[in-house]
Amino acid sequence: MILRVMMLLVLFNSQTYAKNKVDEAIQNNSQQEKITVTGQVLDENGTPLLGASVLEKGTNNGAVTDFDGNFSLTVSNDMAIIVISYMGYKNLEISADNNTKVFKLQVDASVLNEVVIIGYGSAKRKDVTGAVSSVKEEDMNQGAITSPLQLISGKAAGLNINQTGSEPGSSPSVRIRGISSLIGGNDPLVVIDGIQGNMDLLNQIPPSEIASVDILKDASATAVYGSRGAAGVIIVSTKKNKAGKTTIQYVGSSSVDFIPKKLAMLNANQWWEQAQLNGVPASANHGSSTDWYGLLTQVGSTQNHTLSFGGGTDKFNYRASLSAILQDGVVINSKNKKYIGRIMATQKALDDKLTLTFNLNSGIVENTGTVQSIGRASFTSNLITNAYVMRPTDPVFDTNGSYYNDTNVFQYLNPYAVANTVVNEGQQDNLFGTLKADLKVFNGFTLGWFGSWRKTNNTNGYFMPVESTSAVAIDENGNANVVNNKQDEKLMNVSLLYKKAINDHFVEALALYEWQNQTYQGNFAQARGFINSITTYNALQLGDLSSVRPGDISSYKNDRTLISFLGRVNYSYKDRYLFTASLRRDGASVFGANHKWGNFPSASVAWLIDEEPFMANQTIFDQLKIRGGYGVTGNQQGLYPQNSLSLVSGSGVTYFGGQQITNFSVVQNTNADLRWETKKQTNIGVDFSLLENRLRGTVDVYTATTDNLLFDYTVPQPPYPFNTIKANVGSILNEGLEVSLAYDLIDTDDMNLTLAGNATFIKNEVKNLSGSINGTPLNTNYVPWGASSYLIEGEPIGTFNILHHTGTDNSGAETVEDVNNDGVIDQGTQSLDRKIQGSALPTYSYSFNPTFRYKKFDVSMLWRGSGGNKIYNGLRSTLSYLENIGRSNVLQSAVDLGVRTSQYGSDLWLEDGDFLRLENLTAGYTFGFEKSKYIESIRLSMTGNNLILITDYSGIDPELNFTGGNGFGLDNGIYPRTRSFVVGLNVNLK
Repeated sequence: MILRVMMLLVLFNSQTYAKNKVDEAIQNNSQQEKITVTGQVLDENGTPLLGASVLEKGTNNGAVTDFDGNFSLTVSNDMAIIVISYMGYKNLEISADNNTKVFKLQVDASVLNEVVIIGYGSAKRKDVTGAVSSVKEEDMNQGAITSPLQLISGKAAGLNINQTGSEPGSSPSVRIRGISSLIGGNDPLVVIDGIQGNMDLLNQIPPSEIASVDILKDASATAVYGSRGAAGVIIVSTKKNKAGKTTIQYVGSSSVDFIPKKLAMLNANQWWEQAQLNGVPASANHGSSTDWYGLLTQVGSTQNHTLSFGGGTDKFNYRASLSAILQDGVVINSKNKKYIGRIMATQKALDDKLTLTFNLNSGIVENTGTVQSIGRASFTSNLITNAYVMRPTDPVFDTNGSYYNDTNVFQYLNPYAVANTVVNEGQQDNLFGTLKADLKVFNGFTLGWFGSWRKTNNTNGYFMPVESTSAVAIDENGNANVVNNKQDEKLMNVSLLYKKAINDHFVEALALYEWQNQTYQGNFAQARGFINSITTYNALQLGDLSSVRPGDISSYKNDRTLISFLGRVNYSYKDRYLFTASLRRDGASVFGANHKWGNFPSASVAWLIDEEPFMANQTIFDQLKIRGGYGVTGNQQGLYPQNSLSLVSGSGVTYFGGQQITNFSVVQNTNADLRWETKKQTNIGVDFSLLENRLRGTVDVYTATTDNLLFDYTVPQPPYPFNTIKANVGSILNEGLEVSLAYDLIDTDDMNLTLAGNATFIKNEVKNLSGSINGTPLNTNYVPWGASSYLIEGEPIGTFNILHHTGTDNSGAETVEDVNNDGVIDQGTQSLDRKIQGSALPTYSYSFNPTFRYKKFDVSMLWRGSGGNKIYNGLRSTLSYLENIGRSNVLQSAVDLGVRTSQYGSDLWLEDGDFLRLENLTAGYTFGFEKSKYIESIRLSMTGNNLILITDYSGIDPELNFTGGNGFGLDNGIYPRTRSFVVGLNVNLK
C-alpha cells in the first residue's frame, strides 16, 4: 500500500515537472517571437503624415508617427496585424512580417468619415451628433465666382442662398432653415478660421482660397455660439500649406456677362398707335425712336485672379496669396474692384508642445454703383428699371445738346443722364488678423488662447448735379453727401481642452471664456446749391451753406460688449454610443438692465448602429447612424447698443425772442426688460451609406420655435412718450424636412458618375404677436408687411391677404370681388373683402448635382429651384395701366390686358414664384506633367452660369428677396440677373 502511494507521488511530480517545462518553453518561445516593426506613413501626395496612429489590432499596443512619418512598434509575433489610421484617410491593415517600409494612405471619400468643423473644434463626420452639412473644395461650384456663398449654392439641404440681380459687388442673401425672427436678424453667424463676424466678413475672403465650408443647422450644433447662433452658423476653413511641401498656384477665370431677358415694351410705332387710341395729344410724341434699356446696358465682364504660394518644414510652414476680383456690370458705369492679400503661418516650439498660428488679411474694395432709388413719386425704383418707364419717342438729347427733359411731365427723369452724370462711389478698407496658441500641458490637457482684431473703414460719396434731370437736383441746384463708417471688432478667448481614452470610453471636455467688443463710429454731411459740378462731393464747402438744414450734419459712436462662458462634453462608448452636451452663458450690453445674461444649453446623442455586433453579418448598410438633439440659442442681431434706453433727438426749430431754438423730443422708449430672443429647436436625423458607400444620404426632421420675439410694438401715448417700443412678446414656428442623397452610378479607376441632390420642405407660422408689457396690452396680431402682405396669427410670414380681381368695367377700370356683399370695397388692413392667397415664403427648395469624370476630363452641373411662394409683380402693375401711356411706356401685354386704370392692389399682379434654373455647367480637363521639373498640373475649364430658367413668372427673374423682412416678395424692379460664359485656368507648380 505504501509502495503504491509512493509510485503515485513520483508519477504526479514527474507530470507536474514536465508541464512546467512545457509552459516555460512556450513562454520563452513567445518572448523570442516578439518583433519590432518600423516604417514610414505618407499621404496620397507622398508627404509624411505626423501623428498617424499605428496600432496592433485587438490590443491597446500602439504608437504614433513622428514629423517625418516614421514609426516603430513592437508587436507580439510576426502574425500580428497592424492598423495604420489617420483622420480623413482610409485605414490600412498590414501584417507584421510585411517587408514594405513605406505605407501610403488613401483619402477616405466616404461622407460619413470626412472631417467637419463643429465650432471650437473638429470631428469625424461619423462622430458628429448634430445637424451639420459640409461642402469640400472639390464639390464647390465653379465659374464667375465673386462671393463665397456662390461656391455653396444648392449644395446643402436647409441652406437657401438667393442672388437677387447681378450688380457688381452685390452678395447673395442666405437663410438657414427659414425665417425665425422679424427684427432680431436672420443672417447666420460667419466664422472664418476662428474669426466671428457678420455676412460682410465673407466678402473679405477670396473664394479661391476656401478649402471647406461647414454649415451648423440645428441648435444642438449652434448652441456653442450661444446668442450668435440662433440663425445658424457658417464656418469657413481657408487653405493651409502642408508641412514639408512647397506650393505655387495660380487660379484665374474670365467671363463675359449678358442679360438673358428683358421685358417686352412697346416700340415707338406701337406706342404712338396706342397713345392715339387713348387720346394722347400729338405734343407728347417727340418723334424719336429710343431704346432706353439698350442705352443703359452693355456686355459685362468678370475677372478673378489669385496667386498663392507656400512652403516650410515640419516646424514652420506658411501660405500667402494675392487676389483680384474685377467686375464691369451690364449696366453702364457700374463696376466693382476687390483686392485681397493674406498670409497664414504656423510655428511649432517646445518639443512640439506649443503651436502658434498667425493669420493676416487685408483687402480694398472700390465700387461704382448705379442709383438704387430714384424716379417719379408714382414709381420709385433702381435706375435700370426706370428705363422701362421712358417713352420710346423721347429723345436722349434736346436741340441744344443737353440731356432731354420734358417739363410737361411731373418729376420727369432721363435715366441716361443720371447714369452719366451722377457720381456714386465708395471704398472699403478691411484689415483683420488672428493669433492662436495651443500648448499641450500634461496628460491630455491642452491650453488654448485665441485673439482676433478686425477693422473696416467705409467711405461713400454721392453727387447728383442739375444735369441729371432729377427734380430734386434741379430744385436744390445739385446735392452731394459724404458718409464715413468705421467698425472695430476685437475678440479673445481662453480655453482648456481635455481628451482621454480609457478602454472603450472616450471623453473630450472643453471649458472656454470669451470676450468680444464691437465699436461703431461714423459721420454724415451733405450740401446743396453748387455753382458747378467740377468737385462733385469732394468739396461740400462749395455748396450754399446758407441752405443747411437739420440733419445735414450728423455723427455717432457706440459700442457693444459680449462676454461668454462655455462648457462642452463629448463622450463616446465603444465608438458607437455618442453623447454631446454644452452650456453657454452670454452677457450682452445691448439688453435691458434686468436681463443682460442668458443661458443656452444643448444636448444631442447618436447611435452608430452599423458598429453593433448584430450588424456584423448584414450586407445592406456600410454605415448607419441615428441622431437626436435639442438646444436653445439666443438672438441679438437686430438690436443696437442703446435700444433699451430712452433717447431724445432734435425735432425742428422754434423762433422765440428773435432767437432760433432747437426742439427735442423722445424718439425711443426705455425698456429695462428687453431680453434675448430665444430659439428652441429639436432635430432627429439619420445618416447612412449602402452598397460599399456608393449610395449615401442624410435625412433630418426638425421643429424650431422662436419665443420672446423682438419686434417694434405699438403702445399708447400716454403713458408712453413714444408710440412704439422694442419688446419681447411674440413667437414664430418653423418645421422642416431635409433630404440629401448621392449615388455613384459608375465608380472605377478611370470613370466616375455621381448623381447627388437635396430637397428641403419647410412650414412657417406666426404663432402670435400679442401680449403685454408693464401691464399694457400689445395686440399686434395683424401687421402690414409689404405689398398686400401681412403678419397674421396662424399664417406664414408675408402672407398675401389681397383683393380678388374680377375684370374691368366699360371704362376699363379694374373691378374686384365684394366678398361680404355689402356694396362697398373695403381696402382696410383687416377688410372682409380681402382673401388669403399664399405667402412670399417658398415652402420647398431642391437641387440636382450630377458629376462625371473620365480619366482627366470632368463635367458637372447644378440644377436648383424652389417654389410654393407668391410674388407681387409691382413692376408689371406700374407698366400695365393704359392711362399712363401719355407720360410713360407700357408693356406689350398691357394692350391685350386692357386695364386702363385701377384704385386697387389686387391679385391680378400676384404670380407663382416657382422656378428651376440650370445654375452651373462646367467642363474641364487636367493636364498632368509627371516628367516636368517645374509644372505639376494645368487645368482648363469652361463654365456657363444661369443657362436655363424654367418658370411661369412674367417678370425678369423670380429669384427675389426671400429674407423675410418688411416688403419681401415684392418685385418693383431689380438689377438684371446675368448669364455668364467663363474660361478658367488653374496652374500648379512644383
